[in-house]
Amino acid sequence: MASDQVKRKLAAILAADVAGYRRLMGADEAGTLVRLKEYRRKLIDPKNKQYRGRVVKTTGDGILIEFARVVDAVSAAIEVQRGMRERNADVSPEKQIEFRIGINLGDVIIEGRDLYGDGVNIAARLEGLAEPGGICISQTVLNHARGKIAFDIEDLGEQHLKNIVQSVRVYRIVVDPARRGTISRAQAPALALPDKPSIAVLPFQNMSGDPEQEYFADGVAEDVLTTLSKIEELVVIARNSLCSKAR
Repeated sequence: MASDQVKRKLAAILAADVAGYRRLMGADEAGTLVRLKEYRRKLIDPKNKQYRGRVVKTTGDGILIEFARVVDAVSAAIEVQRGMRERNADVSPEKQIEFRIGINLGDVIIEGRDLYGDGVNIAARLEGLAEPGGICISQTVLNHARGKIAFDIEDLGEQHLKNIVQSVRVYRIVVDPARRGTISRAQAPALALPDKPSIAVLPFQNMSGDPEQEYFADGVAEDVLTTLSKIEELVVIARNSLCSKAR
């Protein structure tokens, strides 16, 4: 007998679209499509494969990708945006293709190969907040990624996103370090003390002596954090926040 139970899982969702897509298509439809296909084949698809992402769906100017780990989603996004900046260096401004990217970690509903729910919707809204060539992430993404890979942020504060009940703390990843007004990792605001039980998982240490086991040790810690974050009565503290205090 078929089960009516809704299938869910926790996933890192990356949503991206092309800024000014209608303008680009209106000015040069054929050329824009050719360049988009080339960028996907030579940049987006290789980065997606490198960081083990799964393309959920594509539209004319957008793409939705699922990652098992937050650090992979953020790494892929940063490298794609930096790659696009290099490719646009010699392109006239009116022909430059720039992506906006939003990343969220959240609970999603599985239906075939598609994903639904606030976990996906928040990523899409974050994409809308991102500037051309930029990346916006939620607080949950920052909690899991900061301290694992190097990036600077700007705190955009609490944002009320369309059709999302609760406000979301949003951060902008500074893709171009030369930009002013950034908040460095060391300067990032400390999280407020929670009013309910909290826990932190320190990074697992690879004791085997085999460098190839580093990824496995990192993945175990990430899985533990992901499981704990599903418990609503528990606050999961970012690992880097606890480590910085310990030092």
